Amino acid sequence: MLQPIYFLLCIVGTVLPYSQVGSFLLQNGLNLPLFVEQLFATPISSAFGLDVVISAIVLLIFIVAEGTRLGMKRLWIYIASTFLIGVSLGLPLFLLMRQRQLEATANPTKLNPL
Repeated sequence: MLQPIYFLLCIVGTVLPYSQVGSFLLQNGLNLPLFVEQLFATPISSAFGLDVVISAIVLLIFIVAEGTRLGMKRLWIYIASTFLIGVSLGLPLFLLMRQRQLEATANPTKLNPL
C-alpha cells in the first residue's frame, strides 16, 4: 500500500526541486557562491535552507542506523540521493526500500531489496 506512494514521492521529489535548480543553472551556470548567497538572501529563505540541512543530517543518521538494523544493502545509494537531489528524494527512496525490506522479512518468499 505504501510502496506506490513512496515511489510517486520519489518522482515528485526529484522533478519539482530540479525544475527550479535547472532554471538557476540555465541562468547562472554552476555558480555555487551565488547559489548559497541566494539561498540565504532573506531570513525566510535562510530558515528553509537551515531546516533542509538539519533534516538531511537527521535523515543520513536514520539511513545508517535503520538500514544497518534491517540489514539493508547499498545504503550509499540513499545517502548519494540525499546529497545529489535532496531530502525530497533521499527520504521517500529510503522509505520505499525500507518498506520492501520489511515486507520481504515478513514474507521470506519475496526477494531481498537493495
